[in-house]
Amino acid sequence: MTTALQSVPIDTISGEPTSLAEYAGRVLLVVNVASKCGLTPQYEGLEALYERFNGQGLEVLGFPANDFREQEPGTNEEILEFCQATYAVKFPIFAKIAVTGEDKHPLYELLTEAVPHASGDPEAHRERLRGFGIPANDDPDILWNFEKFLIGRDGTVLARFAPNLVPEDPALVGAIEDALAS
Repeated sequence: MTTALQSVPIDTISGEPTSLAEYAGRVLLVVNVASKCGLTPQYEGLEALYERFNGQGLEVLGFPANDFREQEPGTNEEILEFCQATYAVKFPIFAKIAVTGEDKHPLYELLTEAVPHASGDPEAHRERLRGFGIPANDDPDILWNFEKFLIGRDGTVLARFAPNLVPEDPALVGAIEDALAS
């Protein structure tokens, strides 16, 4: 059975239509990514998670978004080139979308509706942004680049992690291990 989340149309980075149904039966870590953000080095940790757990059923899925201080200004082709050349990313990257605001992609509407509050320490990240004079989104909106959603094999959104929670954090790794064991 395909869930509403799995049936949302998305495009690959090369513009081909698809959906999360392509990954049915796998555990997904959906991340809104950006190339020019202070958190961009998380690509390295995301790739490490992908390499470590892909054989057990994990897919890391990157969704570039230019919603936060225009930190993802490139074209889809430029984004893919950056990810591969700079971080040797092998996990799937999709076409650039909006993850907040009026143009929010339906995928992110469903994700934020399913889990409106991130675990980790989103408040610390909000305070950091405010310290730089940057307005910070309130829940349930996406706070910043590199917010992470964990989706179980059955298409259920299991957890949401704050942008400042790094991919190697034991809470995230443990949640992935638990989801893979289910």
